[in-house]
This record gives sequence, C-alpha cells and structure tokens, in this order.
Amino acid sequence: MQYLLGADVGTTSLKMVLFDEDGAEVGEFSKDYELEVTGDRVELDAGLYWEMFSEGFAELSRGHEIYALSIDTQCETLIVTDGRGSPLRKAIVWLDNRAEEQARRIERDYGVQQIYERTGQPEVTATWPACKLLWLKENEPEVFAGIRKVFLLEDYLLYRLTGEFITERTLQSSSLYLDITSGAWWADMLRYIGIDEGVLPELHGSGEVVGKVGDTYIITGAIDQIAGAIGAGVVREGIVSEMTGTTMAVFAPSPEIPPYDPGSKVPCHVNYDGRYCLMAWTSTAGIALKWFRDNFCEGLGYTEMCDLAEGVEPGSCGLTFLPYLCGSTMPKYNPNARGGFYGFTMEHTRAHAVRSILESVACMLKSNLDYMGIGCDEIRSMGGGALSPLWCQIKADMTGKRLVTLGNSQSACLGSAILAGVGTGVYPSVEAACERIVRTGEVYLPRDVDYSDTYKRFCELEDKFL
Repeated sequence: MQYLLGADVGTTSLKMVLFDEDGAEVGEFSKDYELEVTGDRVELDAGLYWEMFSEGFAELSRGHEIYALSIDTQCETLIVTDGRGSPLRKAIVWLDNRAEEQARRIERDYGVQQIYERTGQPEVTATWPACKLLWLKENEPEVFAGIRKVFLLEDYLLYRLTGEFITERTLQSSSLYLDITSGAWWADMLRYIGIDEGVLPELHGSGEVVGKVGDTYIITGAIDQIAGAIGAGVVREGIVSEMTGTTMAVFAPSPEIPPYDPGSKVPCHVNYDGRYCLMAWTSTAGIALKWFRDNFCEGLGYTEMCDLAEGVEPGSCGLTFLPYLCGSTMPKYNPNARGGFYGFTMEHTRAHAVRSILESVACMLKSNLDYMGIGCDEIRSMGGGALSPLWCQIKADMTGKRLVTLGNSQSACLGSAILAGVGTGVYPSVEAACERIVRTGEVYLPRDVDYSDTYKRFCELEDKFL
C-alpha cells in the first residue's frame, strides 16, 4: 500500500491528510495561525509556514512511510529572498491591499482587455504579485534591490523541501506576469515591474516529480481551489463545484479561455491539465446565516434553524433576503452593497427569515452559474452548507441541476494527494484516480418546485439596490 500526503495551506490554517491509495484517511494534522494585520497590510513570517509544515510532515511520517506528497496553497502570497533563499522581509499575504496605487497604474498603462487576454485576469487588484513587487520597488528599494528569488507560497515550501527553485502554472495564473496562452512568463510585464526572469522559478505543470526527501517523492501541486475541485471529482465538463462556507466559490473546467467581455469579472486560470478553469466567488454566503443565528436565534444551532425553515413553503411567502453583508463581488461588483430583508408582513416568522437566507444563497449560486455561462449537468457541493439536506435541496430546485455531496470533507487535501499519486504512477491519470477514490455522498435531484418568482424578486432587488 502506497501512502500519499496532501497538504492544504490555507489563509489561516494548515491541514495535512495522509491517504492510502484507495483514498482512505490514515492520518491527519492541522494547525491554525493568526496573520499580522495592520490596516490594509497583511503579513506573516515566512519561516512560520515552513515550521508548521515541517511539524505536520514529521508527525504524519511516524508510523507510516509516505510515498509521495503534494501541496496546495492560496495564490498570491509573496515571499522575496536573497540568493540562498533567506527571506528579505515578511511574506506579503494574498489579502494584503497596500498596492492599490500600483494596481491602478498597471491597469491604466496596459488596459484590462490586454491583461485579460494575456493572464486571464479581468481586473487589476492590489493583491496580484505584480502589484506587490512594484510596491516593493517604490517603497522598499533596499529590499527590492536584494531580491534574487521571487516565491509564491507553494514554491517556497517546495524549495525548502527539495532545494529546487520551481513553480507550477496554476499558482502563477494570477501573478499578472504569466502569459496563460503560451504558458511562459510575460516578458513585457516583467520589464515594467523591473525584475529579470532569472529571479522567477522554473515553470512546471501540476503533478510532476521535482525532488525527493528521504524516501518521499515531492510532486508539484495546484492552487487550493483546483486541488479542491480534483478532490471533488470535478475533472470534466458538465460537472462544476460549489463551496458554501463563509463565502461561496464556484469552479468550472473550461476547454478554452472565454473571449474578453468588459462586463465580466470571472477570472480564467490554468487548470491542472494545462487547459483552463473559471472561478467565481461571493463575499457572503454561510456568514449570512451565522450572522442571523448569532443575533436573532440565540440558543439555536444550524440544524435547529434548518428544521424551522423546513416547515416554510418554498418562496418564504414572498420574503426576500439580499445577503450582501460584506459588499458584493459577482455577478455585480459593489463593495458598498448592503444586505436586507424585503417583503415582511404580519404572517412572517423567524422561520421565514431563515428560509429566505437559504434561498438567497441558492439564488446567488444560480446567478453565478448563469453569469459564468456554464452549462452543467451536476453540481458537487462542499463546505458547511453541504451538511444541510434542506439547503442542498433548495439549491438543486433553484438551479434545476442534480446536486451531489461528497464522502470526504477534506477535498483539497485529497486533490493534492491525487496529484502526488499521478506524479509517481500510483494512478495513470487524475481522471482515473477520481473515478477510483473520490466518494460521493447524498444525491439531490431537482423537484417540481417553481422558484421562478423567488429568483425574479431576488434579481429585481439586486437591480434596484446594487
């Protein structure tokens, strides 16, 4: 039996799960950490990432011989080092927004259409590594002058493991200096920033052997959303994933880069197979239900809240909720958007309000699928929202799609473990691995429930207030 390790380095937590080649979990390690936040600046000592990873690797190695490992991380966390790989400053975490001025300048000088057609990014934000590097050049010139290696987070961990200065293309898709049409660095953007290609890692695909630590093979991974999609079995057209946690993320494979649309904010990334994928997200989803629970449902858990909502007819008797408690992103970008209920009458109760929140998130799912232009037969559902049978059924009814939950809750770790297995020949392909070991849970088929009026009210309120 070959043991495969998948590591998922998230924004505030590290998770590592050891699987056997049949996809069964045999060990797990997790650790939470706090970021250093000062205004629009978000940082962390780069060495802490390595210390936590090393701790987990050592713990899971006891009692099991790890055949191969792969790592997924968030995209835009930037680490700059000297020639020996020693960090010159703290890591600038992907959430950091200090480079807004630099982002505006890049957008002005290149134009959104050219940037999208080169990088797949439909907007220029301060979080992109290109903007952060330009900020360092203009605000920390002594650091910038000393840069000999530019890492993103997965790169840095692979370097600490193997000594190899390499990266993979899914991770670099939102750097703003990878040309996703050619799979090579965008030389003109590098000149604009003022960095040489020699300070960037060697480009690889996902699922490639890049080194060995003891008897463990080290394999290139993919970004967290792609790893999660692999772990959910979203590896062909016709299947998409949705993750309802604090926010909502929607993922769909795409055979090509969609043509530029000035009205679209949907980014296009390189996928694990060298093709492409589309990702959309919302600012709020499960957090709206949490807000209502904390403020209006004292003493109730999520299960009890959903039990209340189950007794309400679909459509919540005309009550509609706009869930934009933290602004809106897609399909309509408005950071100043606000949430609210509309349509209260004397007949409405707390149960109606809960159901209207569940329905509003289902409306967001439908509107994002429509916005992305995705034709699909099946939605794979992940996150805390997938634990609610009522919410899953509402989403199936609202979208008219078959909705399937997963048997494994650690989909990103499983996806990374699959890439580790593909890179070492344990599995012949990602698709074959998913067919063999990705286990589905409950299946929700759309019922004969008419949500057209509910969705219409939701869209009309969006048009009026967003």
